[in-house]
Amino acid sequence: MKTIFWAGDSTVKTNLFVTFPQTGIGQAFDRYVRPDVVIFNHAENGRSTKSFLAEGRLPAIEENIKEGDFLFIQFGHNDEKLEDPLRGTHPETDFTENLKIFIDTAKKHGAYPVLITPLERRLFEEDGSLKTPSAHEPYVKAILEAGRRFETPVIDLWKISRAFLEQEGDAATIRYFMHTVPGEYSRAPEGQVDNTHLKYAGAMKFAGMIANELVKLGGVYAQLIAEPEALQEAVRIEVNG
Repeated sequence: MKTIFWAGDSTVKTNLFVTFPQTGIGQAFDRYVRPDVVIFNHAENGRSTKSFLAEGRLPAIEENIKEGDFLFIQFGHNDEKLEDPLRGTHPETDFTENLKIFIDTAKKHGAYPVLITPLERRLFEEDGSLKTPSAHEPYVKAILEAGRRFETPVIDLWKISRAFLEQEGDAATIRYFMHTVPGEYSRAPEGQVDNTHLKYAGAMKFAGMIANELVKLGGVYAQLIAEPEALQEAVRIEVNG
């Protein structure tokens, strides 16, 4: 039995019925793994690396993680909130230091840490292009550098999701994100426009991209994923650069 532990924020979290139809990437990811893989999703709304650690959420993972398990580490959205002293981190300093804490925790127990860059927000300009620069970029750069420094694989979901959004365009990607119309859901009677969080279709789409990148990593990472050949065809994305 293999176990994946997931540390992250609301884009990853497993949602209850009260926030339906919002769905986290970690919530959908179990559709892609083999039957002998178990997922414990510790992601929570609004958390950054700083607040996740400060609230004592990592020990709940450390108490149970064991040799051969996996720790997926996916942060960035809330670390960017520098105006909030409880959550904001600087990419070159405490953000990187915090990532190392997660990595070291996994390695100490013989588990495999995996860094995952944040999902890109669905923010288009009037001309149909994606907003540039992305607020995620300094944190993506820090995650990639942390992967090199600490010898940890990185799945660059930011790059892949950005390529997908550019490829599909503004109108076609609305259905993946939390856009609802007035009266559609009682929890948001006036409707909502949310370009950060996902509906089920979006969670499935981006979870599939992560699964496909694990297949590309090969070895123990690829062994987590069911039907890898079919998956590669289903999530084929043109990524430039």
